[in-house]
Amino acid sequence: MSHAPFEATVEQSAQRLMRRLWRDHVRHYVGLLGVAMVFMVFAAVSTAALAWLMGPIFDNLFAEKNSALLRPVAAGVLAVFVVKGISTFAQAVLMNMVGARIIAELQLRMFGHLMRSDLADFHAAGSGNLVARFTFDVRQLSTVVSTVIVAFGRDAITVVALVVVLFTNDWQLALVTTLLFPASIYPIVKLGRLVRRVSRRMQSEIGQLSSTLSQVFQGIRHVKAYNAQERETARAGRIIWKVASLTQKMTRLGAATHPVMEFLAGLAVVAIILYGGSEVIAGERTPGSFVSFITALLLAYEPVKKLARLNTQLQTGMAAAQRVFGLLDSPPKITDRPDAAALPAGEGRIRLSGVHFAYGPGIPALHGVDIDVPAGQTVALVGPSGAGKSTVLNLIPRFYDVQRGAVSVDGHDVRDVTMRSLRDRIALVSQEVTLFDETVRANIAFGRPDADDGEIEAAARAAAAHDFIRQLPDGYDTVVGEHGVKLSGGQRQRLSIARAMLKNAPILLLDEATSALDTESERQVQAALAQLMVGRTTLMIAHRLSTVKDADLIYVLDDGHVIERGAHRALIAQRGIYARLWSMQTDTAEDRPTADAAAAAD
Repeated sequence: MSHAPFEATVEQSAQRLMRRLWRDHVRHYVGLLGVAMVFMVFAAVSTAALAWLMGPIFDNLFAEKNSALLRPVAAGVLAVFVVKGISTFAQAVLMNMVGARIIAELQLRMFGHLMRSDLADFHAAGSGNLVARFTFDVRQLSTVVSTVIVAFGRDAITVVALVVVLFTNDWQLALVTTLLFPASIYPIVKLGRLVRRVSRRMQSEIGQLSSTLSQVFQGIRHVKAYNAQERETARAGRIIWKVASLTQKMTRLGAATHPVMEFLAGLAVVAIILYGGSEVIAGERTPGSFVSFITALLLAYEPVKKLARLNTQLQTGMAAAQRVFGLLDSPPKITDRPDAAALPAGEGRIRLSGVHFAYGPGIPALHGVDIDVPAGQTVALVGPSGAGKSTVLNLIPRFYDVQRGAVSVDGHDVRDVTMRSLRDRIALVSQEVTLFDETVRANIAFGRPDADDGEIEAAARAAAAHDFIRQLPDGYDTVVGEHGVKLSGGQRQRLSIARAMLKNAPILLLDEATSALDTESERQVQAALAQLMVGRTTLMIAHRLSTVKDADLIYVLDDGHVIERGAHRALIAQRGIYARLWSMQTDTAEDRPTADAAAAAD
């Protein structure tokens, strides 16, 4: 059974997830953890010392009115607070340092894994959902590392130190009071399981919210153009209120530990007052020892409450860990074979032999397609939308793998060579230009980051981009904005052509490179493309047949099949799909005689 990409298929226990977090990350910082633990012990002992000092203060200082002890006791109390303050500060800084480093490591691992993941998984997961993994999920997981582990160590040691004080004062009374706390374990564990389920649902909804926001923000022009502001606000509102409802439920579950702990604490204090107070009245116990005991108990109450709340935080973090590790455990399906070799230098001939491909059950795209792109020639793919043209292009650099048949470059099956060497031989220019929020220089050099300024400028000149670049505020150092929003469509496209020029790959894939441009921009881009195509094996997709009529060979696809093949004039003469498409796009007297003459020649 299929499942969502980057999601864990099996529920993992908190213990297993914590073991993995320890094995993969936390254990590398045992030195810092050890030093932090020492400071935690100092902080815990100082807290216990404060409770212990209550005995001498009441019995020796106040009851006996011994003024000689006033300054030493005051100095001792001050020393306890100083040690506690410094120790708490040091352990907090050290543990947060460990937590920050582990979170950075996890984010780097996630990013690196996604860079190796399949394109299909990216499309299925959605960019907003993946961004939520890096932000919300990792932030939740950071509570486990930098908060839960810290608090557990600090509070557990503090409770142990204070329990020692309790048993030192009166082991029988201490035994009665401390036995009350295990009674809280069952409801706390039960609540923790509910918290984890709700947290997992909330994280999923936050991922959906991120995806919705990303889609709407990127498509804001269309939202406004179609007056869809209210509709999109309502759609986002439904998800926002779901998140709000789940957040409230999380808060209720997390706060449910308070009544349990308060009730148990009340029972413990009542027991001390009744038992210990009667002993003081009877003269069997000094007021100082009673005050020391009740102080230790009250000081222990706060860390015990924190330990109870930790389970809620732990389960929230574990739900996030499940999603983070689910992403890291999703292996890419398209990988280099163990014996894959680098693609040898060649002329760039491309061949698809009997290729079958489907994007999923019931979504077939290609049926036994045979396409031959001779080295150094230009071959065009045309046909109606959904015919399989873009699928052919995606199979060549192995964005997807064929289910049957083979795709080869210079006689080598693309599955038998390394993807790096294969993609080094390919340059892609598509309708959807991808520019990063970097300088013009960095965007042109994206495929060759080691290129010098002269090479970058030469590529820009060849792509007819140098003149407009010089007119930008900072020339080649101008930051183009997210997706190149500061540039026109034609300017963005010429930068992508300059990028392909600089890469200088022998194979060129053109995917509707001019379809979204106005006439003047198209003319400039076509001139740049003509320069780029010289001496390269070019496979191009175009809906405007006027841009492919000079191609050496044209393949007409329909419903995943190759229906026709041949040069422009021959296809016009066949009076098939291509001729029909041509007549719909161009209806001039000049073209009709050409078609008739070609038919007569046959």
